[in-house]
Amino acid sequence: KILDNMEIGHNVMHGQYDWMRDDMLHSSSFEWDNVCPSDQWRHSHNYMHHTYTNILDLDRDIGYGLLRMEYEQKWTPLRLGNPVYAFALMMLFEWGVMMHDLEYDNVLKGKRKWSDVKGLLAGWWNKVRGQVAKDYIVHPALTGPLFPLTFAGNLTANVVRNIWAFSVIFCGHFPSGAQVFTQEETAEETRGEWYVRQMLGSANISGSPFMHLATGNLSHQIEHHLFPDLPAHRYPEIADEVRAICEEHGLPYTTGPLWKQVANVWSKMFRLALPLPPTAADTPAVIIERRKTPVAA
Repeated sequence: KILDNMEIGHNVMHGQYDWMRDDMLHSSSFEWDNVCPSDQWRHSHNYMHHTYTNILDLDRDIGYGLLRMEYEQKWTPLRLGNPVYAFALMMLFEWGVMMHDLEYDNVLKGKRKWSDVKGLLAGWWNKVRGQVAKDYIVHPALTGPLFPLTFAGNLTANVVRNIWAFSVIFCGHFPSGAQVFTQEETAEETRGEWYVRQMLGSANISGSPFMHLATGNLSHQIEHHLFPDLPAHRYPEIADEVRAICEEHGLPYTTGPLWKQVANVWSKMFRLALPLPPTAADTPAVIIERRKTPVAA
């Protein structure tokens, strides 16, 4: 489940293997082992997230419309449940990813109409019925008297994959050191500034080659955001070069072992549940001077 979603699915749907001209590994036709339809994922992730990385109110990966992950997000009493919401999202992550393109918070606010989401729901039904039938009916039935054990095994595999994917993704985007941006700051962003934003808004996870494989090399999140369509197994080859460029220009290169990044993200989620000011660790070590676009009178 983990390898299919992260090493294969995520990377193939980024177009990293389109050059092979193989329908089984082409971003336009690949369908992963997940309840989220691949075409919806490509819109919410490839387009929205990778274009507007860490831009408040544009990049919906900042909290998935549910969590407060940055101090710049407004605090309300509902934020007190931040760690509880995060735990629920982690356990049900594939379902949260499926609902990502719905923008359910905008639906509740009346900003999206039924006509805007009707197609999404049809896509969900077509994908979910196949996934549920495969994991919880057909495969268990094929094992006959072992049906309960196969059912439990598939359920466990999905939950473990959810926990792992949530942890890797959140450690790559929200630990202390990763920065967020406003729409005003990025309104007239140049291509070079786009690359800088990708580096400042991402974080890496250090570890063994096996760990990098299990993350689909999303442990090299900085390199992935710079070159999302580069085959992910090449990220370790360019990591030292990217880090040297950051050091040369005085840019932070945020990285750390998995346990440290996980602890950092979860402690941050607990702090953000409260109306507290940012800690010194949450203040960027390097502040980049960003152009501000004048607001018309």
